[in-house]
Amino acid sequence: MNKITVIGIGFRPLEEASSEILRNADVVLSNSRLTDVFKTYREYGDVRERIIVHATVYDMMDYIAENYESKKIALLAAGDPMFFGIGRLAVERFGRDAVEVFPDLSSLQVAFSRVRETSNNAFLVSLHGGPDPEKRRRLEYEISDIPDLLERHGKLAILTDKVNSPEKIAETLRKGSGGRGQGLEVKMYVCEKLGYPDERVFEGSVDEAVSGNFEHPNVVIVKKDYDREDRTQEEPTSFQLGLQEFEIQHSKGLITKDEVRAVSLHKLRLPSDGVLWDIGAGSGSVSIEAGRMCAGLKVYALERNDERLGLIESNKKKFRLDNMQVISGSAPDSMAGLPVPDRVFIGGSAGRMQEIVGHISEKMNKGIIVINSTTIETLSEAITALKSAGYEIDISEVTVARSKGIAGKTHMSALNPVFVIRGVRQ
Repeated sequence: MNKITVIGIGFRPLEEASSEILRNADVVLSNSRLTDVFKTYREYGDVRERIIVHATVYDMMDYIAENYESKKIALLAAGDPMFFGIGRLAVERFGRDAVEVFPDLSSLQVAFSRVRETSNNAFLVSLHGGPDPEKRRRLEYEISDIPDLLERHGKLAILTDKVNSPEKIAETLRKGSGGRGQGLEVKMYVCEKLGYPDERVFEGSVDEAVSGNFEHPNVVIVKKDYDREDRTQEEPTSFQLGLQEFEIQHSKGLITKDEVRAVSLHKLRLPSDGVLWDIGAGSGSVSIEAGRMCAGLKVYALERNDERLGLIESNKKKFRLDNMQVISGSAPDSMAGLPVPDRVFIGGSAGRMQEIVGHISEKMNKGIIVINSTTIETLSEAITALKSAGYEIDISEVTVARSKGIAGKTHMSALNPVFVIRGVRQ
């Protein structure tokens, strides 16, 4: 069976092996931009009659599916095909054994060299959703995540597109960086049209980049630094309480609201290390906030719903929480074998409150349980279960109203009240 050969171009002459494969190919697939780049290569004249230009990667994949068993196909790619590139699509669709890859330098490798910054401590992010606005890929990170990612990692390298442009990244950083530490500066590099004769490198502040007019394709590098006078001061903590609901993937509004989450975490009085069980975790919002605040805390998020389990896993990956483990199953059955908790949060009990609290009380000699309830019935069940297990109880009713614009005026719109029940056993 023929191999599908994916060959990266843009920055260096082809190696002998990839050059020979390209010359012997029956068909060379490309897009219009890469074809313009390829015209500068010495192999272009030998294969120009065999080049087929497709408008989208999806057209290319369909053509390959119909022809690769009968034709030797070479597919041109930008830079390193396996770095957020078309190589991944080819492997996913046709399998590892059907694809051979010859990489060039990645655009981010070149960008770091151009700006003379080290890349070994940078966090790499792709905001490139694809060329078709109606078929944009679901991205691991959104542009709204950039301020938090920069706060956590200090240096980001970002693949952009025309939707998530350098100007929009700069605007997001400007809006999201307020209050993150005195003396903190953000330097931004935009590397335009790398490998082209008219490539350009911008270096400046976020404010300067907001009003920039950057040509595509481009990549962005952002780094935070301190004013020279403040370089000796300690860097502010990367993990701060205050994630907003839109930052956490969830479905159908099933998430502990920001204000209620803050109260619940306050009631938990989380230790710097130890074990937290989050039962009926939903989207995992409480687990995520707890894991971010206390790096030494081992967090177990228990959830029985498959869709919500997927959301928790996505959120765990998004926020890079190595101290969080997702447990599938109904409580209390799914609690078997877990390490003894120091704190327990119960966001959902599926009608088994008495069993769940009873199991916890057997495992945890002393500690704190916090239960959230939106109904009188669950409130009653929680009180009964905690009292029977010997916990001292306090209850708060959290009522929140949020501002809402109506007809040019600001009104307050009430959310459903939530009971926060805390049980403490010394």
